[in-house]
Amino acid sequence: MTMKKAFYSNGKLLITGEYLVLDGAKALALPTKFGQNLIVETGNSQEISWTSFDSDGSVWLEENFSFLDIIQKNIFQEATSQRNTLIEILHQGFLLNPDFLNQTNGYSISTQLTFPRNWGLGSSSTLINNIAQWLEIDAFLLLKNSFGGSGYDIACAQNNTPILYHLDNDKPIVEKVNFEPEFAKNLYFVYLDKKQSSKAAIASYYNNKQENLAKNITTIDLLTSQVLNSKTILAFSQALKKHEAEMSTILEMQTVQEFQFPDFNGVIKSLGAWGGDFVLVVSNDNPTDYFKERGFKTIISYEDMIL
Repeated sequence: MTMKKAFYSNGKLLITGEYLVLDGAKALALPTKFGQNLIVETGNSQEISWTSFDSDGSVWLEENFSFLDIIQKNIFQEATSQRNTLIEILHQGFLLNPDFLNQTNGYSISTQLTFPRNWGLGSSSTLINNIAQWLEIDAFLLLKNSFGGSGYDIACAQNNTPILYHLDNDKPIVEKVNFEPEFAKNLYFVYLDKKQSSKAAIASYYNNKQENLAKNITTIDLLTSQVLNSKTILAFSQALKKHEAEMSTILEMQTVQEFQFPDFNGVIKSLGAWGGDFVLVVSNDNPTDYFKERGFKTIISYEDMIL
C-alpha cells in the first residue's frame, strides 16, 4: 500500500522581544508567506531515504538512515551536522510516538523550502513543526527536546496571523492579534546576509540579565504593546527606536543602525539574533536604492513577506 502525506509550516520573523522572550517577555511575531513543505511516502527496507530541496530546487541534503539509527540515535562524528541534527529530531519524535517506525517498511521523505535556506526564516522550526504534524505529536515538546529555544517560531509555523507570544513557567502562551498597520506600505525587510551566531549576544545577555531582568521584561512588554498598537508611523518608529536602545544596553552592542547605517533617513530594527539575517526598515520613501548601493540586494516589502 502506498501512501503520500503532505505537510506545510510557515516561516517566522520576531519583531519585538528578542532574547528576553526566553525569560518570559511578551514578543510580537509574524508568520511569513514563505515556509517549508514535507512530503512523506512509503519506502522500504526499514530505512528513511531523505532529500531536502532549497527554494531554487537544488538538493542541500540527501541522506539514508535505518530505523535503528533513529531508535538508537546513532550520531557519527564524521557525518554532516545536518544528518546528525535530523537523527536527533527523529529520535526525539520516536520517543514521543514510537508507532511511526512500527507501521511501515520505510519512508521516502522530501522537504522543500520556499525561501532560500540562508535567509533565517526558520528552516529548523518549519521542519520540526512539519515532523510533529506528521507524527501527531506536540511540536513545542519536540523543539524543547531537540533544539531548545523559546518556541515563538513553532507558534508562527502553526498560525496564519500575527501573534503575541510568551512563556509562562516554560509553557507557551500564544495569542492571535490583529496587526494591520495602515503604514504597512512604509515597512520593508532587508536581508543583511550574515548568518548570525547569536552566541556572543546570548552570552552578554546572560551576563547582564540577572540584576535587571524583571525591569527589562516590564520595559520590553510595554514597548511590544506600543509597537502592536501604534496608529501612526511616528508612534511605531519611536517604539522601535526605544526597543533598540533598550536591547543595545542589555546586550552591550551598538544598534545595527548606529553600526551600519548611521546616515539612513528612517528607522532600522534588528530582528531575532542581533546583527544577522533580516532587519525591519521603516521609511517614508522606498529604501531599495539606498540598500542596493551598499550591497544589500534582498529588500522585501511588508506585503510580500508577511502572511
